[in-house]
Amino acid sequence: MSPMSSEQNPQPVHFTRAMGLLDSTAVVVGSMIGSGIFIVSAEASRHLGSPGWVLLAWLLAGILTVVGAVCYSELSAMHPEAGGQYVFLRESFGKLAAFLYGWTLFMVIQAGTIAAVGVAFAKFMGVFFPVVSKQTVFFSIGEYSFTALQLVSILVVALLTAINCRGITAAKFIQTTFTVTKVAALGLLILLGLSSFGKFNGLQANFSSFQAFFSPVDLQGNAIEGVKLLAVISLAMVGPLFSSDAWNNLTFTGEEVKDPTKTLPRSLMLGTALVSLLYLLTNVVYMLLIPLKGTEGGADVIARGIQFAAEDRVGTAAAEIIFGSAGVYIMAAAIMISTFGALNGIILAGPRAYYAMARDGLFFKRCGELNATTHVPTFGLIMQGAWSCMLCLSGQYSRLLEYVIFAALLFYVLTVAGLFVMRKKNPNAERPYKVPFYPFLPAIYVVLTSGVMIGQIYISPQYSGAGLLIILSGLPAYFIWNRNAKAKDAG
Repeated sequence: MSPMSSEQNPQPVHFTRAMGLLDSTAVVVGSMIGSGIFIVSAEASRHLGSPGWVLLAWLLAGILTVVGAVCYSELSAMHPEAGGQYVFLRESFGKLAAFLYGWTLFMVIQAGTIAAVGVAFAKFMGVFFPVVSKQTVFFSIGEYSFTALQLVSILVVALLTAINCRGITAAKFIQTTFTVTKVAALGLLILLGLSSFGKFNGLQANFSSFQAFFSPVDLQGNAIEGVKLLAVISLAMVGPLFSSDAWNNLTFTGEEVKDPTKTLPRSLMLGTALVSLLYLLTNVVYMLLIPLKGTEGGADVIARGIQFAAEDRVGTAAAEIIFGSAGVYIMAAAIMISTFGALNGIILAGPRAYYAMARDGLFFKRCGELNATTHVPTFGLIMQGAWSCMLCLSGQYSRLLEYVIFAALLFYVLTVAGLFVMRKKNPNAERPYKVPFYPFLPAIYVVLTSGVMIGQIYISPQYSGAGLLIILSGLPAYFIWNRNAKAKDAG
């Protein structure tokens, strides 16, 4: 009998374990640091009106992020597989919960973030090349216009998708290089800010007394107290939490990490702790350089304060104080580097989750196939890139992200709650890493994050409701794919 040809009996294609501790930590850090740290403090300041409470919001967001990463570390060490959080939810709560997460991830969380970060990259490119602007319109159809801003955002998404299609080696090189660069840039901003003693315009206004530092007020000067304060701080934490988001993306790449049972937990905890510290120190710099309270439309960065920084660009305002007029260009370059690296990390990770879904028969079959040459899920990368570009074209990505904030937090809570389920279902399973202070640490995460969600429901029921609708929109797709998967198994 003649041997079968390679076409008749193809060899299975596997992911390549190419990422060590530095590369894995770079995925965590690089995916987290985008443009949010340079912008969202303005909105938090408008909500709380108090330097102390704004810093507390960032501190709590950092603590929650690190605690979440500690909890995910146990799950990732148990299941170092492609798909990460999708796999954790599947093992804890079953395929339906996992699919609804994967569906929301593809439709909005991943693709919507890619579109939003791509547009942020394009906006700051416009500082150097003014033609890159929404005012540069190529064509219009009715009320819709296709602009240079959208074109550049699509091009950068397409470029990084193409690089990722070449394999994990090229993608991790981009990720690690840009992550090291932007961490160094953020660290330099912190060091220069803390040493700019003669430019501490916010020192007297923000730190002169306990009353000035720790009395939350609304924009009309009314004190925020009681239950309303809890609701307002939960809303103010939305920006800090989602500036810290995407750290979980590393879990999607479990089959490409070297010595994953050790590397995944270390990278998750090290990366989230580093970024949380950088974010807190950056906000201290903002408070030292700029008064928190300001006047909308003020004559300069000092008059506008953090609350009314032009287009909420607090980072740019701080850079202007440190570097003068050149600060605008320095910060624009830093944010372009930051968003480029964040885009690469998010683009890299998502298709690994779609791969796991497809292998379960719950997504497009070709998303569960690896390229025989590059060993990456090429079809998933292309599909994610195409959908992200569609969102760039639509202009609706920012609204979708507002809607999905509640949904994303819900899945974080469910995943951490899955720890309790896994401990009960499989008490004797091998756990290379165990969450310390169990069950208190995961319980604290679930309670505090649920509190943030309740605050969102109280303040913005329309956004949390829309987030739930996006999740539930996956139900018809689940039943169709699941029915087909069962029929295939039966056949």
